[in-house]
This record gives sequence, C-alpha cells and structure tokens, in this order.
Amino acid sequence: MVISPEFALKKPDFFQSKRIKLASPIVHIGSSVSRLNPYEYVQTPQKVYIPVQEALSKGLLKAGGRFLNDYIQAIEEHRDITRLLKQAFGEEWWNAKDTDGNQIFPENAVSQKLTGEKITDLRPMIRNGMGNLFIPGSSIKGAIRTAIAYFLLKYPERYQLPPVNRVSEIEKNLRSRLGILSNKHEQKVADDDLFMDGLFSNFSLTYQGKIFSGSSQNTDFLRCLKVSDSESLIEGKTNTPNRRGQLIHINFPVAAEVIISSRFPDYKAKYKASIYAQMVRNVKTEFTITLDTEMLSWFKHKQGMKIPFSNLDELLAICQEFAQEQWDYEHDYWDSIENNSNPLGKNLDFSYIRSFYEPEKCPYSLRLGWGSGMTGTTVGLCFNDDLREELRDICGIKAPGFEAPKSRRTVMNSNGEIRFVPGWVKFSSL
Repeated sequence: MVISPEFALKKPDFFQSKRIKLASPIVHIGSSVSRLNPYEYVQTPQKVYIPVQEALSKGLLKAGGRFLNDYIQAIEEHRDITRLLKQAFGEEWWNAKDTDGNQIFPENAVSQKLTGEKITDLRPMIRNGMGNLFIPGSSIKGAIRTAIAYFLLKYPERYQLPPVNRVSEIEKNLRSRLGILSNKHEQKVADDDLFMDGLFSNFSLTYQGKIFSGSSQNTDFLRCLKVSDSESLIEGKTNTPNRRGQLIHINFPVAAEVIISSRFPDYKAKYKASIYAQMVRNVKTEFTITLDTEMLSWFKHKQGMKIPFSNLDELLAICQEFAQEQWDYEHDYWDSIENNSNPLGKNLDFSYIRSFYEPEKCPYSLRLGWGSGMTGTTVGLCFNDDLREELRDICGIKAPGFEAPKSRRTVMNSNGEIRFVPGWVKFSSL
C-alpha cells in the first residue's frame, strides 16, 4: 500500500545548506610551495608561464642534444631557462608539446604579467588536482573560525564566556608568556592553549543518551560545519557588458607586483619592498556551506558558554561583523597615510586605496588569504594596542613605537598605479 503524500511523515531536516557566490576584486591563496625558483617559471614582457616539469623534461629529451642535461644543470644552479627554451623549441616555445602531445605550458598555468619589472621569487597560488586555481574550503572555514572567536571575545557576557577565556585574562597570560613567544613552535600553539581550545573544544557531546568527551579534535563544535572548495577559477568573460559595452574578464590570472609599505613618524608613506605573486582578478566562483544543526545541538560547553549561532544566516552575520571591524580599522589607517614620491622610483600614491575604503559600510563579507595580515588572521583587534605591538615585535619584524600591524600590502596594475587591496571577498546566496 502506498501512503498518500498528505499522510506521509516528513523526514526531519537536520541540515542547512547554502550555495554561495563568492566575488573578489583580487585574491591570493598561498600553496605548499612558498615561492618558485627561476627555473620553475618563465616570463616574457606580457606573460608568466609555469611548465609541467615532467612534460618539459620529455620535450627537452625529444629535442635531442644536450638540452635535458643543460636543463638539469640550470636546476642545480637555480638559473633562468628562457634561453634554453628558445634553443630547444624555437621563438614560440610556449606552444611546445612533449612526446605524448601534452602542452608543456598549459593554458591554466599562464598568467598575465602586470608589471614591467623583472619578476623574482614568484609566489605561486594554490591549484587543485586538475591544475586549476581555486579557493580551498579550509581557507574559508579558517577565516570563519577567526570571525567566531572574535565575536565571542567581543560579547563575553552575552555568550557567558568563562573568566579564563575573556580578553582581560588572555592579555594577562599573553604578557606572562612574551619571553617564550620568540620560539616559532610556541607561536603556533599559543592561541590554542590560551583561548581557542577553550572557545571551540571545551565541550562534551551528548548522543543517543550518552555523554562523550575526548580530544579537542573530537569535541570541536565546528565539526558540524562543512565548507566545500570553490569551483575552479576558470578564466572567462561576463555575459553582461559594462557601461562601455565591453565584456569583463573574470577569474583573470595575473602575476603582479605587490608593494609592502609602512609609514614614517610624520605619516608619510614609506616604501619597504616589492614582492611578486600569482593572483586572480575579478574573482567569480561558488562554494557550498553546510551546517548540521542536529550535531550542533549535541555540543554542551563544560563551563556553560553558549554557541553564538544556530543557523547559517546568524553565522554569516558574524562574518560580516568581523569584516566591518577590519574595514573600519583599515579605513582609519589609510586615511592617515600621506602619499610620497619615493626617490627609489616608487610613487607611493594611495589615492585609489583611500577611495576603496570610503564606504562607511563594509561591502564585503570576509577577508581571505594572503595580504589579510594580523587584523584578518587573528583576534588581535580585541587586544590592547600596546600588547599588539609587543606581539608583533616578538613574533615578526620589530618596529618599536609603531602600531601593529605596521606594514600593508597593496597591488599595482599594469600602469604602475597602486590600485588593489588583496583578500576582500563578498558572499551572496544563490
């Protein structure tokens, strides 16, 4: 017998899931390799190419002569291989194929070069198993975790934070440990020991009438949250033309010059260094975020702290509030910086950056990846200014007498203008 729909029992829906559109002006997520050696990429005035190493070796072997041996020697000596490629494959070496007909320089490993400078120590962006650029779900979830921690520390009474996990106590403990924080290992575990484990893992689970407790990994309440990797960042064009009637490039891979700058005591901009990174302009992609609301209900904090969200809308609002805090802080910083034409040839004109931060309401949902800095990857904005300075001086490069963070990263366009701020992303539900 078939039960009619009106009498059928509905299966409880224990999951909330949202498909999220992610947009960003420019983003970089680092890979397991912090920087490429000169033989691992090739640059022309317009583009940067990253070869498939196995295909390149096969192609050089196919070309005959000493080409493969010369390539091995170039690797040992960390030399540029452009001249070798021209000799082996001709002037249009970027079209070369290996013995199996595979592209040595595949299209998804080519970036537009945004700078007229010679690129050195190129920092690659992470790629998935297909060789395509993407944004890992772990990067998004990590930023969400920081946003939640910041929110809990900001509203301790509302969520009944235990005294040991409140800002005043954390600051006191941090000051007592400043001497040992020069140790890199201590830096990595300090936040977990001081407050992150207490905020996220000091829980017990009640499941089918039984109470479970164990390692921090098993009792971390963010086990109930899953964030997928983004779709591959495939270069293309929008379907809708802009005001000029042009279709806009999206997911546009670039190799860009990144300006690291700080300031002089009189607030004139100070040039520190240029670095080069693979980045993606005009990011348009999607990912899925899923909350297991039933699992969330299993977690009970051992000291009575309340979890600050019960659904995805509340969670995304927490992210938005954290983004607003960072936005306000960055606005104030850039509003105080004066342009400076540097004698080294870098015109430190930050007019575009100031206009970027003009809106009072932050138009973005979170800040991800490289360039987010101390304000985006830690809960530092909760702490006293002096303590932040001390932590920066111990854990990073000393800058006595300056607020933390002291330096910023901004990105230049092909005209040599400082135009972009990396990492800001906007979420919108599908």
